[in-house]
Amino acid sequence: MPFAVPMRVVVTGASGHIGANLVRAMLERGWRVRALVRAHRHPIDKLDVETVEGDIRSPESLYHAFRGTDVVYHLAGYISLSANEWPLLHSVNVIGTRNVVEACISCGAQRLVHFSSIHALRQSSPDIPVDESTPLAASPDCAPYDRSKALGELEARRGLERGLDTVVISPTGVIGPYDHHPSHFGQVLLSLVHRRLPALVSGGFDWVDVRDVVQGAMEAQELAPTGAKYILSGRWASLSELAGMVAQITGVPSPRLMCPMGLARIGAPFYAALARMSGRRTLYTTMSLKTLRWKPGISHQRASQDLGYQPRPLENTLADTLRWWKEAGYLPNSISIQYLKSI
Repeated sequence: MPFAVPMRVVVTGASGHIGANLVRAMLERGWRVRALVRAHRHPIDKLDVETVEGDIRSPESLYHAFRGTDVVYHLAGYISLSANEWPLLHSVNVIGTRNVVEACISCGAQRLVHFSSIHALRQSSPDIPVDESTPLAASPDCAPYDRSKALGELEARRGLERGLDTVVISPTGVIGPYDHHPSHFGQVLLSLVHRRLPALVSGGFDWVDVRDVVQGAMEAQELAPTGAKYILSGRWASLSELAGMVAQITGVPSPRLMCPMGLARIGAPFYAALARMSGRRTLYTTMSLKTLRWKPGISHQRASQDLGYQPRPLENTLADTLRWWKEAGYLPNSISIQYLKSI
């Protein structure tokens, strides 16, 4: 059944990229927001929200944060492009979600909006569209991050079986403003503008504006039936196409070198080692290259039908993101941001 606008909302992971945008959108609607924060509060510091310090791995802190709430948006999680961080991924993305479900039930929350990920799904063939019926990547042979998000989604659904009104959101590659601790792909965009990316890789992904994800999630919270799941995707674009858009928006030339995916996969461990030695963030890893091998065909048809979901043009997202980074001091004032006509 559709769910009315809540009196009190709790957001886990409120200081993350999606969380910072979600909290702002909620405040614009006049919602009362309680933010669960663990360490970094800077992205929401000056907003009119109640903050509660806690960790989804600590059930006690969740009970304190969830008391008296109507709806919980569960965004907190750990993202890793490494193949060696399963213990941490499991403790945060799986056990942490289990703790969130228990706290929701114990504290009487009326609805849980659980943020999963497109990475929780297994793309079996480029000829078969990815939609809400696509199987989860829950088996041990799947990438650690993908598997952790799949198992976390299963934990949320176990809460559904126990009577917790649950809705699942699965965004694709998120881009947008208020990316205070630049996400992995956010760092790629910044590296393009700073001319620190030596070469492009022949791959792509489905990219979506964070503000569209937030809007879709809020509509789902209000309108979706119990147990519904929605993929919130945008548009597939190759890394080369994105770099070309960034070049047009900023006037900064894109890298001339193009590395075939096969060669990039062979060189990824060496590139990662070199990046660690120089103290820089590793942008091309075995896991990130796996992401860039996703093919077009991720469908948001269900979200469009049920929620009126319509993602904005990718060109606008890139321009808005780069403008925000310039205003936030991540880019020099000499960079001029130009908006492109949508293709």
